[in-house]
Amino acid sequence: MVAHAEIRVVHLGGSKINFREPVITNDSRFLLCASGESVKVYSSSSEECVHDLQGHTDLVSGIVRNPSNHLQVYSCSADGTVRLWDFTDGILIKTFIIGYPIYSIYVSENHGGVVFVVVPMANDKSSELFQLVAVHLPLSGDQEVEARELSAVLCDVSPSGAASFGRKGEYIAAVKGLQLEVFFFKNQKSHRFFLKPGNKKGAKNAFTCVSCHPKEDCIATGHEDGKIRLWRNFNQKKEYTYSTLHWHHGAVNTLQFTPEGTNLLSGGIESVLVQWHYTQENQKDFLPRLGGAITHIAVSPDGSLFCTSHSDNKITIIQSCVKVSAIIQGLVKGEGVRTDLTIDPRSKALVLNGKPGHLQFYSLHRDKLLYNLDIVQQEYIHEEGLDQFEVVKAAFDTRGDWLATVEERTQKGSELEINLKLWAYDEQTQSFMLNTTVTAPHEDQIIAMCFSPSPEITMLVTISFDGHFKAWLLADHSDTKEGASWSCDFVGGYHHLKPGCCCFSADGSLLAVGFQEVVTVWSPSWELLTTLSQPPGAIRELCFGRLSCSKYLLGTSTKNQLCCWNLLTCSLEWSTPVDVSLLQADPLSENMAAFCSQSGCSDLFVFKPGEPRPLYSQKALCTGKVQRAVFAPRDQMLESCEEHAQWLNRSQLYFLTQHMDLMTFSTKTEEDRLLASSKLLMVDDSVAVTPFYLLLGKHRQQQEALTNPMAERIQLPQGSIAIKELLYTPAHVLPSASFLCSMFVRSLLISSSSASETKVLQHTLPFKSLGSLRNVLVFHEMSCKMNRKYSQDVDKVINNDF
Repeated sequence: MVAHAEIRVVHLGGSKINFREPVITNDSRFLLCASGESVKVYSSSSEECVHDLQGHTDLVSGIVRNPSNHLQVYSCSADGTVRLWDFTDGILIKTFIIGYPIYSIYVSENHGGVVFVVVPMANDKSSELFQLVAVHLPLSGDQEVEARELSAVLCDVSPSGAASFGRKGEYIAAVKGLQLEVFFFKNQKSHRFFLKPGNKKGAKNAFTCVSCHPKEDCIATGHEDGKIRLWRNFNQKKEYTYSTLHWHHGAVNTLQFTPEGTNLLSGGIESVLVQWHYTQENQKDFLPRLGGAITHIAVSPDGSLFCTSHSDNKITIIQSCVKVSAIIQGLVKGEGVRTDLTIDPRSKALVLNGKPGHLQFYSLHRDKLLYNLDIVQQEYIHEEGLDQFEVVKAAFDTRGDWLATVEERTQKGSELEINLKLWAYDEQTQSFMLNTTVTAPHEDQIIAMCFSPSPEITMLVTISFDGHFKAWLLADHSDTKEGASWSCDFVGGYHHLKPGCCCFSADGSLLAVGFQEVVTVWSPSWELLTTLSQPPGAIRELCFGRLSCSKYLLGTSTKNQLCCWNLLTCSLEWSTPVDVSLLQADPLSENMAAFCSQSGCSDLFVFKPGEPRPLYSQKALCTGKVQRAVFAPRDQMLESCEEHAQWLNRSQLYFLTQHMDLMTFSTKTEEDRLLASSKLLMVDDSVAVTPFYLLLGKHRQQQEALTNPMAERIQLPQGSIAIKELLYTPAHVLPSASFLCSMFVRSLLISSSSASETKVLQHTLPFKSLGSLRNVLVFHEMSCKMNRKYSQDVDKVINNDF
């Protein structure tokens, strides 16, 4: 079976929020950042995600504010589109199809209707040469518009966004390698300035970032040796000058001028935000200990709010370089994931090692870090070459009551230090508390461990390179866990062979341990039931079947073999020559996922052990080997009718690529549901409307129909639009009380169907009931208590709009 177009591989949950520079809105209320294939809108005060702008089909590579509308932003993506969003309501307004992969985006107030994007010089994602082009956005009422009018501005630029506009768009500066290039739009000329690779002092002069002064002709550039150069008189190619600032001991990763140009902000590996005074370059302020290395700096248009992106996938919001007001933490993946991807049975959170010495609990459904659990419980020293404890293994029992972790440290000239820790879940603190620490549980490194799923006992099995596997048993089964302790119940081995993997059956009645080329199967009473072998090649991974396929045991070998044994007959059911790098079982179904390596890429096969035909397969899933994978249960079961997509109904498969990207699979059913909900809010931007028009436009038409003597008077139902919007609309956006009162009164009038009834209506004011009249009086009394000044101000705005 081949891959189907209805299933796509997407970044969903746990994506990098530090990939590109974030954007702060004009009122400093929201912060927007690229996160995988979507744009996240966070509240700058509460740190909560307000909107998740979805629509791109590839990685989002940049976000900028729309200069002509402060409630809108542009986003670009490697899918070759630029999208215009209303971030306050989470609405996609328009999609501009460029046709080339886009890696960065810029805008300028002096260039209306034009965006500047970085695209490859050849229409290929593998191209290593990039250019900055100006894209003229056509005016059209269509939802999707092709923008084919492109004009080249700069050639051979950096794809990471090392460019900046100066003097509100009079020129643009870009850096790459040892070159600074400045393009002047007025005379359509560019000047290039070069630096030498280094000098006798060992300085590294390569450019790393650039920022232009908003009001003066000054360009600030950062360099690998930690220096900052301020370039002036660069409109004269041979008479330019520059001054040097130096504080950073590592490379300057990012630079940003404040809106008025009074200060220059810089950041680097030191995790210190440095604020340089522009007129007094020797004076500078510091905000230290912000976390990981600073990668980007953004400033709000009014200069009241700063934010810094960090290498540990974190965004820090700072109030005027004085104090940290909020922290938005993403999934920390670092240089590698030592633990497996694990799902917490209680919170359904993804658990893996995060910052040094910690486990992070990350909600995939909310795309938010829940909390960090300090495992090592020692202060981490940020010093290169220093050996410190690292968390390398983690496992949960089936109920989520116990967590087992392994930490290790290797020092030169000394033995390996290993600690096995057992953590009990505390209902009061809603977290795990350390219960037992086992120092040196094995004589060598622990390879794997797993809990028994049996509800009768709580048992942990660990295997090590020392040639043994050990069973650790909980001595006390009390619910309070006070006084509960762990002890070693059994130590096993097989002919002095080194074990490589272990796995429990779904009911906990069998334990399979792989000893090189032999699979041993053990009972709960530690009786060796049988041995299975399929030479050549050592067993690399074992996995029991689930539900109706529980009689099968699957294993992978180092000689590129996938084997399936039938435990009822103790014989080999089938085998296939394939290089399986990772085998994962879905705990909620019979399905299994096998990631296979071939020609530098990873393929995926989803199958049931008892069926010869795979349910789903996809070639070239990603480059390199898949490092980790896990099936995560869904909050709401999908109702997919297609056979090839039914394996995603109960669980969602997440996997970690060689480049540390967390990926998953999205079905057409999910995407159609999201698009349907977003189209309900879609507004045509070709119609000039205001927020008050959107709120009162329908009521205005109803008012005109009521005042027209020739129009037919229609009785409003009890749940009319007027009453609903009166009750559910926030008070601060309601129109004046006089306008609402007249509308409310008309909704209570009895419709007239004859001339005689019309004459009666001219002399009396009949209502539907005495209760309706009482409602009018109560409403009138409430209206009189409203703020008169506020009502007058709103009336002025309404009169201007209409």
